[in-house]
Amino acid sequence: MNDNENKTKSKSLILIIILVAILIVGVFGVSYAAIYYSKMGEKVNNVSTGTLTMSYSENTNGINLTDAIATSDAVGMAMGGENEYFDFTVSATMSGNTSVDYIIAGSKDASSTLPDNAIKVYLTEINGSSVSQVLAPTKVSELDSTSSISYGPDNQYLLLQSNFNNSSSRNYRLRMWISDDFNMTVGSYTFRINVYGNMAA
Repeated sequence: MNDNENKTKSKSLILIIILVAILIVGVFGVSYAAIYYSKMGEKVNNVSTGTLTMSYSENTNGINLTDAIATSDAVGMAMGGENEYFDFTVSATMSGNTSVDYIIAGSKDASSTLPDNAIKVYLTEINGSSVSQVLAPTKVSELDSTSSISYGPDNQYLLLQSNFNNSSSRNYRLRMWISDDFNMTVGSYTFRINVYGNMAA
């Protein structure tokens, strides 16, 4: 047997030993996690999962104002023309006994030239022919930050915090306009909508 064959066998043996060691560590780690999980709480724990999705029919996940005129709340809340509102759906698919907390957040696009205190947003939930107010007309500058929520991102605005405890879908409509107490209307503002979820404890 020559040196090359000996080196090849040695390398193979070392590789097998390493793989066996990794397998042993992996099995021990999984066993430890299972034991640790089973000791948490006195009740029988069932592993449950849920998924959260956001869908919309427009080309982008938000709404854009360009050179719009200042508008009263009464007019803004009733806007229904093209490009005057943004519809989106938040859906949850649940498995087992669990719930999913979620937030609807908004972020100002970097290309926006109007300030946050010039813009009002209004969010409603649509259920068939029924429409309910989720967020009253509010200036963006007066919205809470999502960073106060453990699973919320930094530097976004909170529009709604809610949860699902079964599989269902909720339809929302966002309207946005320039507040009638703001004088300058030349400019633009883009507000993008995102949804973030977290498995409830």
